[in-house]
Amino acid sequence: MLTRVRSAVASLMGGMMAGGSNGDHPDGPDLPLKFPYSRPDFLGLSPDEVECSADHIARPILILKESRRLPWSTGYAEVINAGKSTLNEDQARCEVLVVKRRPSGSPMSNRIPTARRRSSLPNGEGLNLQDNPDSSEELTFHYWALFDGHAGSGAAVVASRLLHHHIALHLQEVLEILCTPNLVPPTCLDEEPINHLLTVTSHRGLTRAASLRGAAGAPGSPNTATPRFFTEKKVSHESLVIGAIENAFKDMDVQIEREKASYNVSGGCTALAVVFLKGKLYVGNAGDSRAIIIRAGEIIPMSAEFTPESERQRLQFLAYMQPQLLGNEFTHLEFPRRVQRKEVGKRMLYRDFTMSGWAYKTIEDNDLKFPLIYGEGKKARVLATIGVTRGLGDHNLKVHDSNIYIKPFLSCCPEVGSTCSFIMLLLSLSMCGFVYDALNSSNVPITPNVQQNLVMV
Repeated sequence: MLTRVRSAVASLMGGMMAGGSNGDHPDGPDLPLKFPYSRPDFLGLSPDEVECSADHIARPILILKESRRLPWSTGYAEVINAGKSTLNEDQARCEVLVVKRRPSGSPMSNRIPTARRRSSLPNGEGLNLQDNPDSSEELTFHYWALFDGHAGSGAAVVASRLLHHHIALHLQEVLEILCTPNLVPPTCLDEEPINHLLTVTSHRGLTRAASLRGAAGAPGSPNTATPRFFTEKKVSHESLVIGAIENAFKDMDVQIEREKASYNVSGGCTALAVVFLKGKLYVGNAGDSRAIIIRAGEIIPMSAEFTPESERQRLQFLAYMQPQLLGNEFTHLEFPRRVQRKEVGKRMLYRDFTMSGWAYKTIEDNDLKFPLIYGEGKKARVLATIGVTRGLGDHNLKVHDSNIYIKPFLSCCPEVGSTCSFIMLLLSLSMCGFVYDALNSSNVPITPNVQQNLVMV
């Protein structure tokens, strides 16, 4: 009985502190939800099962009912974090999408022109999709993502429904380039080809009379190609995919902010997205979630945690350049502990944005302010509020009992890595995660590097 009471109180207080994980928003509780709260579609849960999944006492572990609901023999499991919030604020998504070429001459459409092939159906539809490198009409990619919500589930729900569409839209912009393996990405699209037949040496062969008459090929004549004395960077197809994922994260964050004016989109979330396209695996991470690859018994991290400690110098530099963001209540300097009034005038250890080590400085009155980054390890916080420094949403998040916004310090830009050789990939949040096992799947688009590793294992 005592355990039930404790669980109920923890659940109630957790939901209140989270700002209403059931979709309530402190700035607009009367606004409608952009998308209704639910668990991932591929779990196939009924409304009663969704309600039971939020039991903070039993804490049932949710897994796939049918293994064929997801491609590549993907596994999934989740459990609610007891006492944190009323409902599970985390979300997940798995899709197989086809990006099609935009009709020539048609204006940019607000709709995402992609044909989504659901791989989460019981009949396994879409499991045998293969990339066709010879086709310039469409491009198929696999997509998995996890979203770790906090202070409400709204941002995680919206991001889980829309992030893959933003990725598809940006891939569509470079579709023709990606579908042509030997095509070097042009520096400027729709640029007229430059005539390189006339070189600088050919100008020297012109007579003085021809030069004065403005003959073709003469310097300054209308038909003379402008000689290029600068070099151009070579951009790979892989870089275009990485850029598409990065821009998709930024667009998703902008859309969440825009939707807040019309819909109830509560809280924020971290985002960990994986895209498999044309034989390569791309991992984009904005937050503190983890993606690892297991290859020949070796664990290879594919993402890094973005925390107040790992991004200390970026945060301190931003606060140094824009001190108004600190509201005259915080200092951008870091100290081993809070500075006390009696220590003014003494020399104390400190660290600035230009430093990776520590040094001593004379304590001044301004150093008595609360430090921008305080705490250590999992207890480290930015502006004494949040322990993660990248993610989506959180546009209305403020320091407690103040008007200081935290969003300027939270970046939505992901770190994107890629690989073309992997055996097993694990994505994990604290309470849910994917497992992709390429060894047990006959539907994985095998690349030469992947096949080599499969033979070696």
